[in-house]
Amino acid sequence: YGNFIDDLRVYVRGGTGGMGYPRLGGEGGKGGDVWFIAREGTTLKSIRERYPQKRFIAGTGANSSVKALKGEKGKDCEVHVPPGISVLCDDGTQIGELNAAGERFLAARGGLGGSLATNFLPCKGQRRIVHLDLKLIADVGLVGFPNAGKSSLLSKISHAKPEIANYAFTTVQPELGKIMYADYKQISVADLPGLIEGAHANKGMGHKFLKHVERTKQLLLVVDISGFQLSVKTRFRTAFETILLLTKELELYKEELLTKPALLAINKMDLPCAQDNLSEFMKQLQNPQDFLHLLQEEMIPANTLEFKNIIPISTYTGEGIEELKAHIRKCIDEEAEQENEEYRKKKLLLLQTSV
Repeated sequence: YGNFIDDLRVYVRGGTGGMGYPRLGGEGGKGGDVWFIAREGTTLKSIRERYPQKRFIAGTGANSSVKALKGEKGKDCEVHVPPGISVLCDDGTQIGELNAAGERFLAARGGLGGSLATNFLPCKGQRRIVHLDLKLIADVGLVGFPNAGKSSLLSKISHAKPEIANYAFTTVQPELGKIMYADYKQISVADLPGLIEGAHANKGMGHKFLKHVERTKQLLLVVDISGFQLSVKTRFRTAFETILLLTKELELYKEELLTKPALLAINKMDLPCAQDNLSEFMKQLQNPQDFLHLLQEEMIPANTLEFKNIIPISTYTGEGIEELKAHIRKCIDEEAEQENEEYRKKKLLLLQTSV
């Protein structure tokens, strides 16, 4: 999966409290806390390099003394993490998430200082092992089998410069690019490592790929109009079969992914026979039920994806690229407008109920 790290297991421990002072009823200082703070420009790889032990321990509270009956609090330990982090316990339950720069999460609480209630003995801080699980946050997630032209498309529509070559797995780590519009609006696009049949069961890039789709606002499926074959040992799939298989993989991983707004880019329209293939493909897409017999039963998705738009493109000649960018923008704007409308309705409802 390249040098990209999207999961890091770390040990966190809150500081121990300070000793109380029984003779004068003095209270020891509370132990320091361990905080995760989201900060732009940080990566899990940089955390691992900077703290190879992956241990984060907060400071001990000061003891109570004649000079200071109430001991000072121990020093907090602050760990900067990238935005888009879910904090999980060792058993996989999520205990928090950090989605935007500046957000904080209390990972381990410091222990109380010694006082009358604790017989003047300090308490130990909270200790646990947690996983920092990164899911890329992007407006648009590019979904497609290897060699569909996702990396080429990303380089055409944004300023990203992904590595591109003519073999199945060019992309071994997520690539982020930004589409810049004339009115300075920016839309982030993530090219995610190539999906293959059986990815939901962790084949190929498996869940490492699919979990990144969860945090994108909309999907952009990219399909090769001439079909796809991973290797000589696997079956050749037409563009229509590819759509069904991609849908099936998303469905098996998490059904909610199919509720996201989706666009479809049909790539490689510069190839000979592309127009004939496109006519055939559109026919199949309009009446999918008539063509489901082409696939084995276990590969047919229970629900089909509804595409807001289908745009034929060629990353080689540039055909349809501007149209695609306009559709992406329209889709994102509509989604934002819908969210604003829902927010306004909620506010209005709150005002009405409070009157």
